[in-house]
Amino acid sequence: MPKAIHAGIELEYDQFGPDSGQPLLLIMGLGAQMVLWDEGFCEKLAEAGHRVIRFDNRDIGLSTWLDDLGVPDIPGLMAAAASGKSVEVPYTLDDMADDAVAVLDTLGIDAAHICGASMGGMIAQALAIRHPGRVRSLTSIMSTTGNPEVPPAQPEAMAILMEPMPEDRDAVIERSIEADRVIGSPAYPGDPALLRERAARLYDRAFHPVGSARQMAAIFTHGNRAPALEQIDVPALVIHGKADALVPVEGGIDTHEAIPGSELLLIEGMGHNMPPELWDEIVQAISGLTGRAAGSQ
Repeated sequence: MPKAIHAGIELEYDQFGPDSGQPLLLIMGLGAQMVLWDEGFCEKLAEAGHRVIRFDNRDIGLSTWLDDLGVPDIPGLMAAAASGKSVEVPYTLDDMADDAVAVLDTLGIDAAHICGASMGGMIAQALAIRHPGRVRSLTSIMSTTGNPEVPPAQPEAMAILMEPMPEDRDAVIERSIEADRVIGSPAYPGDPALLRERAARLYDRAFHPVGSARQMAAIFTHGNRAPALEQIDVPALVIHGKADALVPVEGGIDTHEAIPGSELLLIEGMGHNMPPELWDEIVQAISGLTGRAAGSQ
């Protein structure tokens, strides 16, 4: 597959739909490979008139792994950041936002609709703050602003996030099933056989859990984006599940309240994933936003 390059980092990407479609860049979350933007979901977006681009963030999937930067002390970083201390991290969400821009540069796209999920939503927000001219519209899904007043993850969800990842393939697959039980959508439980198949596919494509620690460090030290989000001047949509145990719905509400004129879609029974049963609703919401944005330009 093709790769974009930014600051010596190779970024794996692929595309769906015609080059003439509305460019839509999808940014995935913490430790999540681009293929978690399921092909079926991407095809629906392409059928709705988009040129869909997804990519592996740095330190995950088939993009460059940055193991030479070491493994950060996450509890120590969290404590330091909470106390207002300045901390050094391997890289920041701003660096990851610049990676996303490099993908657009490689494809010759001046500006695109930007859609991010979870940490990807944070990166999308950072991109809109840092590179406003590159953003036609912004969609933030199951994400938050970094505002310390927003409630944290539920204890069981935080435990899943912080628990060391096993190395054994079978154990990793079972851990994935457990994670879906804790943070997935309670109204739309996943089929265990399909979840195992997906987890096995992800493990075989690229298993690199240490990269998640560096990404997590970037999240916990990025600070509160809410004041800067108030300056965003593009059509924006915030989508959040009301049953999200990892990033509580208050994070989505805070994002909506921070971005002037943004739309808010709260979905009953949705947790910290996007089950196939909700794809049509989510695609329709994103397509409505991009269509309105295109019409206003």
